[in-house]
Amino acid sequence: MDGLDCVVFDCDGVLVDAISSWRTLHDHFGTDNNANLQRFIAGEFDDLTFMRSDIALWKAVQDPIHKDDLFRAYAGARLMPGARELVRDLQAQGVYVAIVSAGVDIFVSSIAAMLKVDDWIANGFTFDDEGWLLDEGVCRLHATGKGAIIERLIEMHGFERSKVVSLGDSEMDLSMQVEGSQFIGFNPSRESSKSAFLDAGVPVVYTKDLNDVRQHLGL
Repeated sequence: MDGLDCVVFDCDGVLVDAISSWRTLHDHFGTDNNANLQRFIAGEFDDLTFMRSDIALWKAVQDPIHKDDLFRAYAGARLMPGARELVRDLQAQGVYVAIVSAGVDIFVSSIAAMLKVDDWIANGFTFDDEGWLLDEGVCRLHATGKGAIIERLIEMHGFERSKVVSLGDSEMDLSMQVEGSQFIGFNPSRESSKSAFLDAGVPVVYTKDLNDVRQHLGL
């Protein structure tokens, strides 16, 4: 690859060794939203409806829920092997590094700060003035519409499309591959994701080590 302008990472399952920052909260509260997840993937739910269903399940177990409770749920999260080194080496070569995630903002922001990325965006929650979780989520991007964010980055910074690469772990992340750019599938956990990557003809890294992405980035 002849130089890079920008590399965009999904967060959950890519930079972080966790399937989903939403799933982490379900594990914390002992809830299961898999049925609604399948409906969401099938397009029966929009993002806000899906977030609302998650919050309702958690509040059925614990109400009220404070922001501090959510931070504690993420205490055991770990970076994906190679994440810190890869981001560092990309930035050392002048590559702009961003995170575009449909995950939880209070979690993604901590990962963005830890890795010192150049920019990030994620969905999340609303809280009252005392930090108690409200019933509605915040949708800053659609899980299947990440391309709109990539387009905005390209326009804002004047990136050359052929020098923009995105990495994601699910079929929904294929929306990151805007016209002229490139996409790498990383660590797909669902069979549907593996099939979608195969159908799309994109390179796929099946290991849980971001160092194995380097060959596709020319590092």
